[in-house]
Amino acid sequence: MSRSALALRAAPLLCSALLAAGCSSVGVQPWERDLLAKPSMQLSVSPVVDAIDDHIYFSKEAATGGRSFGGGGCGCN
Repeated sequence: MSRSALALRAAPLLCSALLAAGCSSVGVQPWERDLLAKPSMQLSVSPVVDAIDDHIYFSKEAATGGRSFGGGGCGCN
């Protein structure tokens, strides 16, 4: 096998190895958890407002399960 053929064969393997290595440090360290627990870091302001929004969404779409579920209602999802 020639060098160029070997290089073409090894390139996807090398790229996938580099991409996998980039995800090795994903995560929250124990000393960072206090910052993420602050109220300003929450995704929603109030659980009551979220419950009302969910109720309205489920009533209009005739769907159950949560915001991440598709389907139900008119089929526009």
